[in-house]
Amino acid sequence: MAFKGLAAAALTLATLSNAKPLNRRVSCGDGNTASNEVCCQLFPLVELIQSDLFDGGECGEEVHESLRLTFHDAIGFSPTTGGGGADGSIIKFADTETAFHANGGIDDIVGVQTQFIADNNVTISPGDFIQLAGAVGVANCAGAPRIPFFFGRPEPKAASPDGLIPEPFDSVDKILARFSDAGFSAEEVVALLASHSVAAADNVDPTIPGTPFDSTPDLFDSQFFIEVQMKGTLFPGTDDNEGEVKSPALGEIRIQSDHDLARDSRTACEWQSFVDNHDKLMSAFSAAMVKMSVLGHDINDLVDCSEVIPEPAALPSSAGPHLLPAITMDDIEAACSGTPFPTLTALAGPATSIAPVAAS
Repeated sequence: MAFKGLAAAALTLATLSNAKPLNRRVSCGDGNTASNEVCCQLFPLVELIQSDLFDGGECGEEVHESLRLTFHDAIGFSPTTGGGGADGSIIKFADTETAFHANGGIDDIVGVQTQFIADNNVTISPGDFIQLAGAVGVANCAGAPRIPFFFGRPEPKAASPDGLIPEPFDSVDKILARFSDAGFSAEEVVALLASHSVAAADNVDPTIPGTPFDSTPDLFDSQFFIEVQMKGTLFPGTDDNEGEVKSPALGEIRIQSDHDLARDSRTACEWQSFVDNHDKLMSAFSAAMVKMSVLGHDINDLVDCSEVIPEPAALPSSAGPHLLPAITMDDIEAACSGTPFPTLTALAGPATSIAPVAAS
């Protein structure tokens, strides 16, 4: 990937050492205003992230990978085992953390972001950069919430311990226990999985990189929650991959942990609740993402710079919860015992293959 702009100029950001919250907005001198002066110098960085990292503001591969990175960095936190949480250790100690089995393939986006930081003399901490890039990237996906961003994470001190990142083949018991250890409820686990609405897998089946988890990987919508609930009928590539189960359509991949969480009594009703409630989906995902983004930190020590995050576009009017072509309600494996699965109609036409997410 070629990084454009600021070939010689350094991007220098103010330190937080003497920053005081202000009771009135301040002018940043470039037409933007902020609630705190330290946020002003993030605006040009956001513009650079959009132009050079996210290909002019697309909801594409780098956004998907950057969103994955926010989680893989932050969940490296445990009150009992250690780890700095959302501190950027996955960048600073990349040789250690990218070798973890659960971080397979993440070295690509770690390398891309590390090169971006170096090429543009970005001086914010790697923990701040990872979470900023994730929030900016999500905003490029229509239908997404505007994720609040808090600024001021210190430099990471050590690599995260291995074994803290859930794997696709982990049991629901193990996944919920790992998240509980980090302070998350079962409902928040389901909310965080909305990230798979704008995601694709490169390494679950390496023969088909860029395979999305649902049919609308460029939209933050509920299709992921609908399509994981559909009966699996095929493997989109090979059939012997650890952590993969059958999906309902060619070109769509399904991991075992998503399948199991959608059908477990502890999580099934929360999963189903997102199918036809987009407002709840946005609200729950935003809240869970903020909680994740400050793991290992006291949010009161950080500065709320949420105004630097772009406002996402709304879902197009043509979008809405639906079944895939040639699928009926009989293909839904409903698992919430207390509430019927919402009645949905299928898109017209024959069953089709879902296109992979294009490499940038």
